[in-house]
Formats: sequence, structure tokens, C-alpha cells
Amino acid sequence: MASKTYKWLVVALLWGVALLNYLDRQMLSTMKASMQASIPELQTAANFGYLMAIFLWIYGLMSPVAGIVADRFNRKWIIVISLFVWSSVTFLMGYTTSFNQLFWLRALMGVSEALYIPAGLSLIADYHSDKTRSVAIGIHMTGLYVGQSLGGFGATIAEHYSWQETFHFFGIIGIIYALILLLLLKEQKIKTSKKVENEAPRPLLKDLKVLFGNLSFWLLLFYFTIPSLSGWGIKNWLPTLFAQNLQIEMAKAGPLSTIALAVSSLFGVLFGGVLSDKWIQKNPRGRIFTSTIGLGLTVPALLFLGFGHSVVHLVCAALCFGFGYGMFDANNMPILCQFVSPQHRGTAYGIMNMCGVFAGAFITNLLGKSTDQGQLGYDLAILAGFVLLALAIFLGKMMHIRIKDF
Repeated sequence: MASKTYKWLVVALLWGVALLNYLDRQMLSTMKASMQASIPELQTAANFGYLMAIFLWIYGLMSPVAGIVADRFNRKWIIVISLFVWSSVTFLMGYTTSFNQLFWLRALMGVSEALYIPAGLSLIADYHSDKTRSVAIGIHMTGLYVGQSLGGFGATIAEHYSWQETFHFFGIIGIIYALILLLLLKEQKIKTSKKVENEAPRPLLKDLKVLFGNLSFWLLLFYFTIPSLSGWGIKNWLPTLFAQNLQIEMAKAGPLSTIALAVSSLFGVLFGGVLSDKWIQKNPRGRIFTSTIGLGLTVPALLFLGFGHSVVHLVCAALCFGFGYGMFDANNMPILCQFVSPQHRGTAYGIMNMCGVFAGAFITNLLGKSTDQGQLGYDLAILAGFVLLALAIFLGKMMHIRIKDF
């Protein structure tokens, strides 16, 4: 059994990976203006939307594969290799001179980054028991938000140096960190009657049959996918929304929007993790209640983001959205653990991630066109209705489903 100290060291090590995972993908959204002079195709929001969407489509297609791989192979190596590859891609982006080069590198980044999340989250879930699982995953998720926040400074750094040097710098950092993980990270081997060391590979079709025969998984898949429309829409277009509605430069809008969202999300995942771990000791639906409370906060936030035109309105709405979505984010894998056995968690989360990312790719492309038409805020506000619908259906059904924690 892993020591109490090492299981938290695993969280700390993967926190750094999570940070780089979001930082490297997010920088592009705020460095658009700096890159336009070198790559003229980025001057239209529709083309920029295509660039963001290709990452999401590839990332989504690879997510189930990543989950299947995570359930069958050494997760340490999956994490190290994926970090090394996407960091190398980030470094190479600094040498791009055309839209096509950037497009294909962005697609390759989608492949490599997709491999991380199922492996990382399932590894943390295996190291931590029911008493600390949400807190551990919540702490890990803060790395994503810090990375998103630092990504917001991409435009600021590019203004003082260049966008090429910015990509080079963060790419090198990721490559070095992959070598550190190679030395310190260890796989967690669960020895139970269901999952034993050196067991023969399980038939894939049998695993998928078990997973898709679980009605609770279908409900979780729906609950995870619909809110992803607003989650990815906000992540990819919030800097643009701030710049347009507040009529400020992207160099200011990027840090203002991403920091507000990231900081509030950080507090949201921590609060949601602690509350969930305490609530579930008294009520088996504690994680579900925590998640739905958080998701409920995003509904009014989307409305204010869509129709607000002052710094107070937009910043407060971003804070509310981030805090609520953080509570939701911290509990997705822990809720999944209540319905899916350890040997299927990577695959299950990979499929959920695929559906969520496909929803994100769709909405990212749609909001790119909305931006060109001056309808970005209005379309973001409409997403509040979809979130409310998903929330009502999920909570209503979950009140009648038997819960078992594996």
C-alpha cells in the first residue's frame, strides 16, 4: 500500500503536469493578436475557431483510446511520454510560419494531451480512498486552472518578447519536467480480486459491454457532456468576450478574464472537494449534491456574462462561473468511482472526455462564427438553458438510483 506521504506527492507531481497541460493549449487563445502579423489567416475569428476546434476534435477522438490504454498499460509511462510530446509540439510552434503548420501541430497536440487526463485521474483515484479522493482530485484540478491563468499571460509575454520565444520557453520547461517525472513518479498497482498484478489483458469488447450496460454511466455521460458546452465556450472565448464588451485590448482582456476564471475555479475545486469528502461520509449522494450545487451557480453566471457590459458585471460573473464549475469539475471522477469499477475507470472517463470535448469543439466553432456576427454574448447566455436542463434531469434520476462505491 502506498504511504500517506507518497500518495500526496503523486498529486503534487501530477499538479505540475495538469498546469502545463492547460497552459500550453491556452496560450494560443490569448496570443492571437501577436501572431496575426506573421500568420494573416488568424485575422478572422472563424479561422481562429477552426484552429481551436481541430485540437478539440482530435483530443476528443483520442480520449476513449487514451482511457483504454490507461486501463491496460503503465500509467507512469503514458503520462511521461504524453507530456514530452506535447511540450515538444509547443516548442516547435515557435517555428511556424503558416496557418497549415500551426493547424497540424495543434492537431498533434490534441493527440498527446488526450493521453494524460484518463491516466492521471485514474492514478490519483487508485492512490486515494473514499475519504480523500475528491480533495486529491480537486487539488489536481487546480493545476489546470493555474495553467489556464498563466496561459492568459501569453499575450503579455509576447508583447515584451515575441510569440515565438514564448512557445519555445514553455516547451523547454515541459520537456525538463517530463524527465523529472521519469525519476519520481510510480505506478500504483491495485491487488484485489478484480484487478491483480500481471493479469492477462481483458477482452476490450467485454469491458465496453460492461460499461455501456451500466445505465448510471449513460446518465453520467449526459450530465458531463451538456455542461461542457458552456465550459469549453467560456475557456476558449472569455478573453474575446471581455475585449469586445469592455472595449479593451487583448493584452489586458486576456489576463483579466483568465485570472478571474482560474482563481475562482481554484477555490471552487478545493471547496467542492472538501465538502464532497465530508458530505459523502454522511450521505452516499453527497458528491452528487455538491456537484449539482456548483453547476447551478453557472446558470446565472452565463446570463450575466452574456449580457453584461461593465467590469463589475463581467468579473463577478466570471468568478461565479469559475467557482461553480470548479465544484462540478472536482467531483466528476469521484462520482464516476461510485458507479464504475477501478479496471474500467480510465476507459469510462476517456469516453466522457470525448463527448465533453466534442461538445466543446462544436461550441468553439459556433462561437467563432457568432463572434464575427457580433452575437458572442447572446449565444453564451443561451447555454444557461442547456445547463439547467441537464441539471434537472441528472438530479431527478440520481435520487432513484442505487449507489455503490468501489
